[in-house]
Amino acid sequence: MNPLSDELGRSPRPCTLVIFGATGDLTRRKLVPALAGLARDGLLPAAFAVVGFARRDKSDEQFRQEMTAGVDEFGREGVADSFAAIVDHLYYHQATFEDADGYARLGARLRELDAAHGTRGNRIFYLATPPSAYSSILAQLAAHGLSQEEGDQFARVVIEKPFGRDRATAAELNSQVAAAFHEGQVFRIDHYLGKETVQNILALRFANRFFEPWWDERHVDHVQITVAESIGVGGRARYFEEAGILRDMIQNHLLQVLTLIAMEPPVSLEADAVRDEKVKVLRAIRSFEPDAVARCTMRGQYTPGFVGASEVRGYHEETDVAPGSRTETFAAVRLEVNNWRWGKTPFLLRAGKRLPRRVTEAAIHFRRPPHRLFEGGAPRQRNVLLLRIQPDEGISMRFGSKVPGPELRLRDVLMDFRYGVAFGGRSPDAYERLLSDAMLGDATLFARRDEVDEAWRIVDSIASGWREGAAPLPYAAGTWGPDAANELLAGNREWRRP
Repeated sequence: MNPLSDELGRSPRPCTLVIFGATGDLTRRKLVPALAGLARDGLLPAAFAVVGFARRDKSDEQFRQEMTAGVDEFGREGVADSFAAIVDHLYYHQATFEDADGYARLGARLRELDAAHGTRGNRIFYLATPPSAYSSILAQLAAHGLSQEEGDQFARVVIEKPFGRDRATAAELNSQVAAAFHEGQVFRIDHYLGKETVQNILALRFANRFFEPWWDERHVDHVQITVAESIGVGGRARYFEEAGILRDMIQNHLLQVLTLIAMEPPVSLEADAVRDEKVKVLRAIRSFEPDAVARCTMRGQYTPGFVGASEVRGYHEETDVAPGSRTETFAAVRLEVNNWRWGKTPFLLRAGKRLPRRVTEAAIHFRRPPHRLFEGGAPRQRNVLLLRIQPDEGISMRFGSKVPGPELRLRDVLMDFRYGVAFGGRSPDAYERLLSDAMLGDATLFARRDEVDEAWRIVDSIASGWREGAAPLPYAAGTWGPDAANELLAGNREWRRP
């Protein structure tokens, strides 16, 4: 038993983690370093093994050496020794994703590891592959009985985004998943939900009585959710040409954050109780009619410019971008949650590449006082509750305070909470929390089938309007997107400049 996990009431059962796509960047940069972090904190089961499944030919020892190098480079401080203690629990299995014999050999090897490590037939299959491989992997797992649960043994599958390219392909993928696994076995991962500040939205709202009375349209003027990246598409242009920022960021990350801010209090913190309330929020957002797409959304595409002191090229000059591409690298959307709590409060979402800095945040802007006692001396800005998701995780609140002196003058001040300062050290990586939850069978921070469907419904209606609309507006790299994005705010509002 692990003392820390027992103390927290989070003791995972023995299991083997099978990572499909084990030679890819996700495994080396995120998944195995996350396992090292869990080992350091005593959150891995004592009976545990990892099998890397990929096409390249290599030995167990080569795989262990590569993963050790990945932990050294990308793991958080202090995890190397803990990983060294579990590295001989890592194994490599060479096969293609379509090779039936490879899955038969995998089944035999898993049974050997059950005997060697006491993993008791429990399996977690992690699909860290391109989506094009999902169908073959799911079908082969089912054909070889690896997705079946017997007695008290469990079999689970973790699926990376993107979960489909639109509503139709997501539904098709869900059908393929359902043919191999029942919904309780499925963990659709969105790594943003593993970030401390995103998780803390629930604690902030429902563990503190004084927030709830003013968490509604009577007090909140509007909500801004921003995901800004200073980088361009880099080597991901082929994927990005298919997705665009709308599908890559808004369909999953931003809508997930919106649901946590807007949801009603769940009856408990059980997975389905939380996810039921999130789905209700998505259902309260209507699909966009064509005229609403033109009025409530906009898209942009970066042109050459400067990010910091570095000159960077425009999207059309990036490798593998199609000539005349209309793919958006910036999107802003004005959403309305049509229920009693949020009827008059717009939710403004924006995401973009080649913006001035990397930042993810949610800003709750409150209405101004109904009567301005301090005319001429009042702060110009609204009160804001800011949830900083990355890179500087924390929560801050902006409000007006009297400036010292004989005159009654006000100035905006900041009350600030920072995770690193309050709790010391770096927060665990999001993948640590999500891998731990998958081992525990806790699906709270994973998307349910109906969540995925409702999110795609909303995004598809926007994408449909864009297909017939004008091309993306240009914006210079290093700026905050096209000026036209300001038109979505209305009502004497402006975008926050992080």
